[in-house]
Amino acid sequence: MRCRHRLSKFLLRRGVSYTAGRRHWTQAHHAWLGQLSFDDCSAQAVFDDYRLAVAQVDARIAALDRKLEALAQAPAYRRAVGALRCFRGIDTRTALGLVTELHGIERFGRPRALMAFVGLVPSEASSGERQRRGAITKAGNGHARKLLIESAWHARHKPAIPVALRQRREGQPPEIIAMADVAQQRLHRRYWRLVQRGKPTTVAATAVARELAGFVWAALRAVA
Repeated sequence: MRCRHRLSKFLLRRGVSYTAGRRHWTQAHHAWLGQLSFDDCSAQAVFDDYRLAVAQVDARIAALDRKLEALAQAPAYRRAVGALRCFRGIDTRTALGLVTELHGIERFGRPRALMAFVGLVPSEASSGERQRRGAITKAGNGHARKLLIESAWHARHKPAIPVALRQRREGQPPEIIAMADVAQQRLHRRYWRLVQRGKPTTVAATAVARELAGFVWAALRAVA
């Protein structure tokens, strides 16, 4: 992202903007970048170096993704990763990240234990009979919490089974697929119910991530 920002801001300072499409960093956008040139040799050298940096990082990410895809098929991860990929918003990279960060779902006797491990439970300040709930604790595993929150943002979209998700579900246990369908409906309702009550979208996504952690717990326990 830093490499892309350097390149895009370099162009912005010179009044050069991409208007052929709405999305950047697509094949069309890369083709447009390849057609750009600058009269000033210093500007051209910087532009070429920034483009090379983006290409090198993209190549590294693609190579790592291929290695992660291969690792996800190893016996130690295949069933767990396959189960999590049945959920909307969770593909191989996120599923493998969750499985490896949790170090075995059997450590968590109930869903709330997993929610607490990733810091998605509300903090509490109690004094005598008075109890006050605050923001989430953000304790425990921050990377797993980030993965869950990123996946939770998909709940803002209407429930659907796109082609990619249908392909990920092929060969997976029917009970896991049914669980993922229930999760998609429930999390969508939860997100928009909170938003309609005036909650910020970030708060709604965090609440959805907490419930998603419960579904992740159930799915991993089912295939453990």
